[in-house]
Amino acid sequence: MSKYSVAIVGATGAVGEKMLNIVEERGFLARSVRLLASERSAGSELKFQDELILVERLDRNSFSGIDFALFSAGAEVSRKYAPLAAAEGAIVIDNSSAFRMEEDVPLVVPEVNPQDLQNHKGIIANPNCSTIQMVVVLKPLYDYSRIKRIVVSTYQSVSGTGWKATKELQRQARAILDSRPAGRPEVYPVQIAFNLIPHIDVFDDKGYTKEEMKMVHETRKIMHDPEIKITATTVRVPVFCAHSEAVNIETEKKITAQKARELLEGAPGVEVMDDFHKGIYPTPIDAEGRDECFVGRIREDDSVPNGLNLWIVADNLRKGAALNAVQIMELLAH
Repeated sequence: MSKYSVAIVGATGAVGEKMLNIVEERGFLARSVRLLASERSAGSELKFQDELILVERLDRNSFSGIDFALFSAGAEVSRKYAPLAAAEGAIVIDNSSAFRMEEDVPLVVPEVNPQDLQNHKGIIANPNCSTIQMVVVLKPLYDYSRIKRIVVSTYQSVSGTGWKATKELQRQARAILDSRPAGRPEVYPVQIAFNLIPHIDVFDDKGYTKEEMKMVHETRKIMHDPEIKITATTVRVPVFCAHSEAVNIETEKKITAQKARELLEGAPGVEVMDDFHKGIYPTPIDAEGRDECFVGRIREDDSVPNGLNLWIVADNLRKGAALNAVQIMELLAH
C-alpha cells in the first residue's frame, strides 16, 4: 500500500495544527510529514505520532519529494508558493481564497462534488468555512428538488480569524467579568466580547463584505448552478469555536419538513439534531471537535409556497477547513 509525503504550509496556525492532528487521527498513510511556516515560527516543534517534528522555514525549495501540500497560510503565500509546489509534482490543496474562483481550479467539498477532482491541474481549492457547512447540508435537498434561492445569516466564531482573535476574546471577557475596561481591540474593529460584529472581511461598493460574496460565488461554483439566487449576511460572534447559520431556501418543488429530515438523515457528513418537542437542536458546543455538519430547527417557511428554514452548525476549524482538505487528499490517494 502506497505511503505519501505530506507538507503542511502554515503548520503553526490554528488550521495548520488541526490539519496535522487530523492526518494523524484518520491514519492517513503518511511516509513523512514536513511542517512549513514563516521565519518567525520556524524552529518550533509540533508533535506527530509521538514524535516531535521541527517546523521549517517556507522557501522555494520546500516541496522537493512532496506528494501532497496542504496550504493554510493566507492567499498571498498561496499565490506565491502553491504554483511552485505544483511544479515540483505535489498536489496542492489550498485553504485560502487565492484560487477558489479560478476557472481551471476545482473547488471541492467531498460530500458534494468529488467528481470535480478529476479535472485538477495540480491545485485544488478548499472552500470558505461557512460555505462548506452550508452546501454539505443543502446538497441532498438540492438533489431532491433544485434550490432556487438561498438567504443565509451566519454566526461565526472567533477561531475563524485565528489564534490572535481567540486570545482577544479571552482577554476582553476576563477584563469585563473583573469589572475592568475591555481595552482597545486589536484584531477586530470593535470589541468582540459580549458583542456581535456584522462585518467579516472588507466591504465592497454595494455594502456587502467579501465573506458574504464568497458564500454567493462559491456555492454557485460547487453546486454547478450559476442561477441560484443567494444573499448572505455574515456576523462575528463571541463564540470560541464552531460557526452557526440560519438558512432559508426556496425550492422548485415542495419539500416538507419531514421529507427534509428523511433526506438529511441519510446524507454523508450530516447529523440531524431536530426535535423541537424535546428542545433538541445543535449549538456550537455540540459541534466543537466533531466532523459532522449538524442541522436542526427544520421547518417549513409559510411565507412562500416551497420554503424551508434550517439551522446549521459545524466546527469551522475541522469540517470548515482542515478536515475538508484532508478528505480531499484521501480521495486523491485512493
